[in-house]
Amino acid sequence: MADTPLFERLTLLGLGLIGSSVARAVKRHGLAGEIVGHARSEATRARSMELGFVDRVEPDPAEAVRGADLVMICTPLGTYASLAQAMLPGLREGAIVSDVGSVKSCVLRDLQPILPPTVHLVPGHPIAGTEHSGPDAGFAELFEGRFCILTPPDGTDAAAVDRLVALWQAIGSTVEVMSAEHHDRVLAVTSHLPHLIAYTIVGTATDLEEHLKSEVIRFSASGFRDFTRIAASDPVMWRDIFLNNKEAVLEVIQRFNEDLTALQRAIRWGEGDKLEQLFTRTRAIRRGVIDARQA
Repeated sequence: MADTPLFERLTLLGLGLIGSSVARAVKRHGLAGEIVGHARSEATRARSMELGFVDRVEPDPAEAVRGADLVMICTPLGTYASLAQAMLPGLREGAIVSDVGSVKSCVLRDLQPILPPTVHLVPGHPIAGTEHSGPDAGFAELFEGRFCILTPPDGTDAAAVDRLVALWQAIGSTVEVMSAEHHDRVLAVTSHLPHLIAYTIVGTATDLEEHLKSEVIRFSASGFRDFTRIAASDPVMWRDIFLNNKEAVLEVIQRFNEDLTALQRAIRWGEGDKLEQLFTRTRAIRRGVIDARQA
């Protein structure tokens, strides 16, 4: 519990899994004097108040951000531009505006032309989540032992970045700072491609003959269960991710297709040595993930 809150007022625009988890973690550690929420749905606003992770909710984005020294956007990427326009009248001079989206170049594209020079834009991406959504899905421990990447544009006030680093560290994250372009290329490999593969594999299973499809579901092994978990993620969020990071995603899909073709050839021609070499190399990478405590 912080002796003095890092922020006077935190406003969260979006109260789903990530937004509600940020609120819970910030409240637990006493990092904000007041936590204000905004959601389009009246049911979400009412449920968030009932759960108690926000101090108040506002249906109007401008009223929600009024007086806040930190505004965090926790909605799908496709909503950012319209949400920025809506909150503009209420933004406080010197406020920090951040987000939790999985693509960062588009945040700069959509928000920089709209936000006044009197506020500090520090895009962020906590690399944490589950397949669940909504205000009931959040929990304060979600970010513990995870990475959070910040991608402030050149010339961003260093003190603003430091304050956001302090918040994420206080709720358990390890913070890395990098360019938005580099972030998007890395996440295309580590997150976006795996989700695309998961959606494709589950889609393939649903297109099988009916009797075979039921057997696939009935006898699902751990691999297929993991794919279905990933493919259960919020479809709107992932639609926006792929549309807003398409260059990096298309590049990594091309490389994946080339690797898949080579693997297909090795299986066809019975090249066991090549298969074993690949599987040995990838097992070492998995061990590295475990050693980094990201399993």
